[in-house]
This record gives sequence, structure tokens and C-alpha cells, in this order.
Amino acid sequence: MPHDPLAKELLHLLDIERLELDLFRGQGSGGETTTRIFGGQVIAQALMAAYRTVPDRLCHSLHAYFIRPGTPDAPVTYSVDRARDGGSFTTRRVVALQHGQQIFNMSASFHVAEDGWDYEHPMPVVEGPDKLLERSKVRPQTVSRIPERYHADFLRPRPIEIREVAPRDPFAPEPQSDVNHMWFRMGGAKGADPHMQHCLLAYASDMNLLSSGLRPHGLTWFQDKVMSASLDHAMWFHRPTHFDGWHLYAMDAPFTGGARAFNRGKIFSRDGHLVASVAQEGLMRPLKRPETPWPAWQEYFPPECINTGLYRILWFQPSRHWSCLSPRQSRSASPEPIQRCPKMPPWWCTSSGLLA
Repeated sequence: MPHDPLAKELLHLLDIERLELDLFRGQGSGGETTTRIFGGQVIAQALMAAYRTVPDRLCHSLHAYFIRPGTPDAPVTYSVDRARDGGSFTTRRVVALQHGQQIFNMSASFHVAEDGWDYEHPMPVVEGPDKLLERSKVRPQTVSRIPERYHADFLRPRPIEIREVAPRDPFAPEPQSDVNHMWFRMGGAKGADPHMQHCLLAYASDMNLLSSGLRPHGLTWFQDKVMSASLDHAMWFHRPTHFDGWHLYAMDAPFTGGARAFNRGKIFSRDGHLVASVAQEGLMRPLKRPETPWPAWQEYFPPECINTGLYRILWFQPSRHWSCLSPRQSRSASPEPIQRCPKMPPWWCTSSGLLA
């Protein structure tokens, strides 16, 4: 077991509980975000559920859809369908449910080890991780630009180390190439079995990928200009991996349009071997908000929200928008999911992970 308590926490998060033969339960809270379940967490837990029914071979590909956002305040149930057990390949379908509704489904294929012809693309030539700053060292330099109540979550220690090759200003980025490189690892993965190594890599594969499509437009999640969310996720595991060592995540976004972004990623071990490939389409919807100041917006809120004190209207800086919180949420010192007023307009959303 790792000595790092954060790594232990993540390993425990992915070590889902078996309820019945093909029914499993995973913890909702404890991932990368506190306001909704991190997509990589659901992918990794679903893959672990499938692995619990396939003990003798490794996953070579998975294809998943995010259907609804998951809430961290409740567990997630994973139902595994044993679609096929073949001589060389095994297929599983996993459905994730929360509050009686599907939030995610995934198909995964597993393959026995076989010999074949080897070929792979070379790893891009970029700055190595040793001279780059860890994300946890970069964020304190910009934390003053968000409301104080979100500082704790923004600076919260995380188990996976991330070092971006060319980090951007998260609040005032310039348009840049869609090519996006970062190094990542989790030292506490040392000694984990091959199934857990794959699940950890799947978890991490959802980090920073969607931002590739934002880069050419000078956008980030910390602005109030875009609503973003993962729509699907595909991953191909080319070889076993050891995620305790540094891996390069080389990402790009060949296309954005129609309020969507198509993003790709290649994951290389530090010695240059292509370990996995990733593809993901994400929502990238422009947010158009009226400039009319409060109280002219009262028409958007039902009287019971304003007159009975059920909600409190707050003005957030620097994102410069109103938000509607319950009194308990607005008094809380720690980040909580924002309870949206039932009649709030459809554009009333942000995907920063801090406010929505």
C-alpha cells in the first residue's frame, strides 16, 4: 500500500464494493471535483466493475457515453452485462445509475495476450517533467483572482501530479494552438495490479483533454463564456502500464464547431512507448448573458425564491455574474453544489467546477 494518503484515498475510491454477482457500488464523492462527479472517476469505476467479471485478460478498448451529471453526495451503482465470453475476446457492458437514473454507460472489450507485429508513433519532443512546475505550485499564484470561498477547493491537494508543458493563464488566456502537452503520474500507484493501473490511467485520461478544444479560442473553464462537459470517451490500451512513473499526455483538437469539440490524446511512458490512445467529444456551448443589472432580472426568479429567503442572490467576482444560492450554501465556508432556482434561464450555468 502507498504511504501517500491522497493516493490511498484514490485507490480506495476505485476499489468498488460488490453487491451481487454483477452489481457493484462506487463512492460518489472524493474525486477531482466537489460539485459533480468527475468523469474520469465514473470511467475508472465502471472499468473496475467490468474487470471484476474478467479476471484473466486485460482491457484493450472502452467506449463510453456521459448521459447525466453525477452528484457526489450519493453512491453510484454499476450493473455489468456479460455480453460475450469468447476464446480470445471478452465483451462487457456497464451501466452506471444514480437516484434510479442512468448517468453513464460503457462497452469494454478484453483480449488475451498475443504476439504480433509491433509499430508505434514516436513520442513528441517536449520539455521533460523535471524542469516543469507542478500544478499545485502554479495555482497559488492565481488563487487571489477567484472568490475566497473557493480557494480551498482550488488549492486542494490531489493525488495525481500534473506538470503542464506550456501552462496558460486560466483567467485571461490568449488564443493558442490546440496542441496540448502535460506530464502526469501517481507515485502511490507503485505495486498496484495491472487492472488498477489501467483504471488509474483511465481516471487520469479525462484530465485536461477537453481544454484542447478551448485553446484556439482563448477560453478556459474559469471564464463565464462557455458551457463545457464531456459527452463521450473512448480509450484504447496498447500495453500494460505503471502509472507511478511519468507519462506524457499529448493532446490536440482537430475540430470545434456546432457547440462541440473533438479532442484526441496519446499517452506515452517516459521511455517513449505509446501506452494508450484517447478520443473524446465535448460540449463547448457559447454562453450569452444579458448585461442588464439586477434587479431587472427579477423576472427570471419566481417570487418564492426572492420573498421567502429560500435563495440568496450573490454577485461573483471576477466572473461577473449573479448566482442564486440557498442561505445554507451562501453561508457555508466550504464549496457545495449550487442549488439552481427552478426558473433560472437556460444560459445560467458555468462549468468551472467552482460555481456549477
